[in-house]
Amino acid sequence: MAATEVIGGLSVGSGVQEHEAAEPVRRSVRVRATAARAFEVFANEIDTWWPAMYHIGSSSPKKVVVEGREGGSIYTEQEDGTNSPWAKVLSWEPPHRLVFAWQVSPEFQYEPELSKNSEVEVSFLSVANGITEVKLEHRDFNRHGDGHEGVRAMVDAEDGWGALLSLFAAKAGGEV
Repeated sequence: MAATEVIGGLSVGSGVQEHEAAEPVRRSVRVRATAARAFEVFANEIDTWWPAMYHIGSSSPKKVVVEGREGGSIYTEQEDGTNSPWAKVLSWEPPHRLVFAWQVSPEFQYEPELSKNSEVEVSFLSVANGITEVKLEHRDFNRHGDGHEGVRAMVDAEDGWGALLSLFAAKAGGEV
């Protein structure tokens, strides 16, 4: 049965077979930065810390770009002149929160249908003067359909979100 739900203000019909919900992947890090600076580094300076090997394009990556607005794209500019999208901004609330649809299929291909994407929420909370806790939750893996367990395993692995947050933290001012 197809259903319609609202994701980040966008209405989408599911059209996918229901799968049992997988546990979200949650990671957090405290950085020596204000919430505004941490958000800036995570979203607008993502190219300074996101590893070049983490892309789904058919050509070598040049730059990772986040279009800072609800409905904006997150993509990699490729050496061959093309752009390779891999996420869509669902909520843009600087400096507190960023939510995006993870548009990477279990086959490591771009999946434009939002109802077939998992979701990543990143929040930025000042916990002390100049210290921000950054919490990341990657959820709704079952939306990927068959093979969703592999997507969850990939982002939960040693070189998944935990490693990415460490790279981010180093650029944002260091872990606390």
